[in-house]
Amino acid sequence: MEKIHIHISKRFFSFRVIICSFALAIMLGTVLLMLPVSKAGAGSAGFADAFFTATSAVCVTGLVVHDTATYWSAFGQAVILGMIQVGGMGVITVAIAIVTFSRRKIGLVQRSTMQNAISAPQVGGIIRMTRFILKFTLCVEFLGAAVMAPVFCRRSGILHGLWQALFHSVSAFCNAGFDIMGDGAPFSSLTSFTAHPLINITIMLLIVSGGIGFMTWQDLRTNKLHFKKYRLQSKIVIVTSLVLITLPALFLYFYEFSHIPGLSGNTRVLASLFQSVTTRTAGFNTVDITHLSGGSKAVMIILMLIGGSPGSTAGGLKTTTLAVLAVTAISVFRARTDVQCFGRRIDFDAVKNALAILMLYIFLFLFGGIFISCFEGLPIMNCFFEAASAIGTVGLTTGITPGLSLASRGVLVALMFLGRVGGLTLVFAAATTVKINNSKLPQEKVSVG
Repeated sequence: MEKIHIHISKRFFSFRVIICSFALAIMLGTVLLMLPVSKAGAGSAGFADAFFTATSAVCVTGLVVHDTATYWSAFGQAVILGMIQVGGMGVITVAIAIVTFSRRKIGLVQRSTMQNAISAPQVGGIIRMTRFILKFTLCVEFLGAAVMAPVFCRRSGILHGLWQALFHSVSAFCNAGFDIMGDGAPFSSLTSFTAHPLINITIMLLIVSGGIGFMTWQDLRTNKLHFKKYRLQSKIVIVTSLVLITLPALFLYFYEFSHIPGLSGNTRVLASLFQSVTTRTAGFNTVDITHLSGGSKAVMIILMLIGGSPGSTAGGLKTTTLAVLAVTAISVFRARTDVQCFGRRIDFDAVKNALAILMLYIFLFLFGGIFISCFEGLPIMNCFFEAASAIGTVGLTTGITPGLSLASRGVLVALMFLGRVGGLTLVFAAATTVKINNSKLPQEKVSVG
């Protein structure tokens, strides 16, 4: 019993370390963005603007109050990119990587913290996993930048084009959604590349690569295309991700983009796929979100809340959470005593955690949207969209964020932070002890449904 108590106490400590590391990264980024050298033109950014931007960057969200390309200098953009990289890989991952390469010894507590940070199934092999994450991230980001560089160089010149290619490659892989294309039109994102196959496909591949999780990629590297050998989590991630990309893309193709002038043929296919992929925490857009119908915005809100996969650069309540809830419902419908998936039984703790995460995200989403709508007097759909974008760490916007008051921005900051570190991480971090009782209270049935 004492052993279990000590193990759980270490987990609580690990969760506190994760939260504090993200908070410290945000504060450091805020200070750097407040320097005069970070802002384009005279003066310096105020604390509120710098703090919001730093939170959005570290939490790889992409919501901004100023256009990144025009408001921030090259130094400021570099600071933002650094925060995106650290936030996407995870502050703990970066710290462990630095310690590892400096050949310092990694203790059990640090390994346990790393395990919780990347949602690894066990402590064993965590250092090898850290090296894999670092190498994989840098290789994919460099490859993405190299592919897009010729396009951006032709558009913006060699130096600025190379910078744009690197910036958008890192931002896409980390599912951040920050862009520096606003020199043409502020807050334009990638709308000037709606019909460009190379940019669309490269960005989508980067988003998916960062969003399916490092554990899934390790499984793919180890077992190649032998799907039956994959871990249960990897199977769930791959199948759920494919469904969440395909179905919304078909909806957008046949419903939303069927009547928009200029979107036809291959362009319509690209636009449908891109918006389906990016909605799940990436935050780029190749069409104007403000012009979409209410039905499409509602679908996007659901996708933003779901987000990416565990141990990835993406946020949201996670694909595995949705899958566990879905197979639980199927088990109830089929009158099964166990929750089953791919010939395996899912632990009941996973079901409880999935239900808790769902309720937490729904509460935060509803609270954020209703608060902003009441406080600002704005349409509820736009406010729900912004709240979902923040809690899902997506970054897509209907355009209302720059005009919000400090109170509403504060709500979005809280949602972004909770969405990145995870609601259960915050709950576990607040816990100091765990109660383990051998006795049980009397059971009594309650009718539901």
